Amino acid sequence: MAIMITDECINCGACEPECPNTAIYEGGMQWTWGDGTSLKEVVRDGGVTIDGKAPQPPISDEYYYIVSDKCTECCGFHEEPQCAAVCPVDCCVDDPDYRETEEELLAKKEWLHAS
Repeated sequence: MAIMITDECINCGACEPECPNTAIYEGGMQWTWGDGTSLKEVVRDGGVTIDGKAPQPPISDEYYYIVSDKCTECCGFHEEPQCAAVCPVDCCVDDPDYRETEEELLAKKEWLHAS
């Protein structure tokens, strides 16, 4: 599963630099697939190809957010999700809408960081 940031977020920013996938963004900020990854382009459902540098709309305008498709729960990097480990208000929690096995998370890591 991916991690999500709840609306209890105090916008301290402690989580953002800890993410090895650059999946965490400040509220209102656009994100890209290529940030912190080796992705040059991504093919989405329906065969739509997205340039890895193309800005994507923010998921939240109010507080920090995690792009679930880039979150690997730090599998392959750390023993636990680093965002949750450093969050002073415990608002980095499991996202019930994104359930993935450890194997799926490791495969996502390889996809994000392929050479």
